[in-house]
Amino acid sequence: MGLYDRILVPTDGSDATERAVVEAVDLAAAHDATIHALYVVNTASFASIPTESSVEGVSEMLEREGDAALDAVEGAANERGVPVERVQLDGSPAREIVRYAEQSNCDLVVMGTHGRGGIDRLLLGSVAERVVRSSTVPVLTVRVDEE
Repeated sequence: MGLYDRILVPTDGSDATERAVVEAVDLAAAHDATIHALYVVNTASFASIPTESSVEGVSEMLEREGDAALDAVEGAANERGVPVERVQLDGSPAREIVRYAEQSNCDLVVMGTHGRGGIDRLLLGSVAERVVRSSTVPVLTVRVDEE
């Protein structure tokens, strides 16, 4: 049994989060831990779309993006022989990351300091910052390039 048994790595599927995924997988391999890959579908941010069919289409698109993001984490973990649990949730990303980490008894959260950015980050604030401020589980932030 290593220092870490369950490492949570939230992903938004962006290229920028790849460095955090690699860091999480390296830690999991070193500590014989399981990766918990988490993608949060934030459908509430699309609540103002006028028709129900549009909302369903956006939701399906986000779920497909989530599957692809989780596939990437699983692929990186499989290369190192690290077991992975995949989870896709709906809700506020920071809130769901903290809730999942605590309820699943994760030992560590590893996440990038930037993921999707631009105007979303300016308007909504940093998910990583909110997780760091509210999580009872230790959080390792990995600085990622903005390019």
